[in-house]
Amino acid sequence: MFSVTVSNISSSTTQEKLHEFFSFCGNIKSIDLKSEGETAQSAVVTFEKPSSAGTALMLNGGTLDGEQLNITSDVEHHNHQEQPHHSSSPFEQSEKPRAGIAAEYLAKGYSLSDHILQRAIEIDHKQGISKRFLDYMRGLDTTVGQKALGSDQTVSGRVHSTLQNARTRAKTIDEQKGYSKVAHEYYSKAISSPFGKSVLEFYTNTSKQVRDIHEEARRMADQHPVTSSSAANTTHATSTGTAGPDAEPGLATQASPTVV
Repeated sequence: MFSVTVSNISSSTTQEKLHEFFSFCGNIKSIDLKSEGETAQSAVVTFEKPSSAGTALMLNGGTLDGEQLNITSDVEHHNHQEQPHHSSSPFEQSEKPRAGIAAEYLAKGYSLSDHILQRAIEIDHKQGISKRFLDYMRGLDTTVGQKALGSDQTVSGRVHSTLQNARTRAKTIDEQKGYSKVAHEYYSKAISSPFGKSVLEFYTNTSKQVRDIHEEARRMADQHPVTSSSAANTTHATSTGTAGPDAEPGLATQASPTVV
């Protein structure tokens, strides 16, 4: 069983909110939510994969509905790379870099301390990034580069000024051929933006810093302001690790958990 125990849950937190919070970690099998008196609740969250449970443990101390969650497990859940399997999608949520998952939380408006973000970086550095995710991002580097910049070009091989000029071309190609609908919309558009090279480096390089996660979260949040479902967790972007609607502008992304 790939489960974690969550305590100090606010009495106002519903099972739906808890599911939304932990769905960033990966596919959830079940949530057993119980009352702990009049002011708190606890839950056992069971995931399909051990790496998802490991990501959940990384979030210990994160805030939901104004309360700091205590997330523990009696079992060590290794964040190992999952075995590849046949799927219509190129990778699963659990295969994303942990720093990328942390950025998604911040972009959604959840509050994570810089200590948690550092944990995400350490996991990526220790465990690496799944081969399927790396292959997908490197494929985008080539595919988007060729579509936006010309034959035999890659995003990582071009400088910022060139990408600035290529953005309009990439957008036109997207509209004409629906490329974004074939791939994950956020990643394909992010790679073809003026920030493309830095985005590619963020998702393929384990040498990150906390500020890199904040910057990616701001890019994500730009065109998708925090929704009302997580408004209670939203504040301005600060050193505590929160990205809200007043965060610095950047790229568009999916505002909801990107379980794929």
